[in-house]
Amino acid sequence: MIAALSTTFWGKIIATVLTSMLPVAELRGGLPFGVGLGLPVWAALIASIIGNMIPIPFLLLFLDRIFNWMRTFEKPGEWARKLEEKGHLKGNKMTRYGALGLMILVAIPLPGTGAWTGALVATVLEMSFKKSIWPIFAGVCIAGLIVAVITYGAVSIF
Repeated sequence: MIAALSTTFWGKIIATVLTSMLPVAELRGGLPFGVGLGLPVWAALIASIIGNMIPIPFLLLFLDRIFNWMRTFEKPGEWARKLEEKGHLKGNKMTRYGALGLMILVAIPLPGTGAWTGALVATVLEMSFKKSIWPIFAGVCIAGLIVAVITYGAVSIF
């Protein structure tokens, strides 16, 4: 499927968006992937930001319900508890800073951070949708700029 998408500009955009939606890859994987397909850095950056943000509203709205459902089963319930633990550990470090802390958590382009982790932390800390979506979005944009500058240099973005 990726091979079929990577033949046109819009196909490359779609492939980059889809890659950036994945929980482990996110923007940090989607941006280099898009550039590797031949997209200009700015196009890959925009596609990666969009792709990284697509699942976030759904996670913020439904993650708590998904965890509650998972708890009704033995193995999935164990996995949900481990994810919630991870969210609490990350959340304890940023609770003091609220939305700014959430933005910083998402913006740091290191393993274990990112929009998916930000949504997990916001859910565990019971932050409202309105108070969490914008810091996560800002963090994704900052992370995208950091990854682009570190990987390709500031000149190649513009």
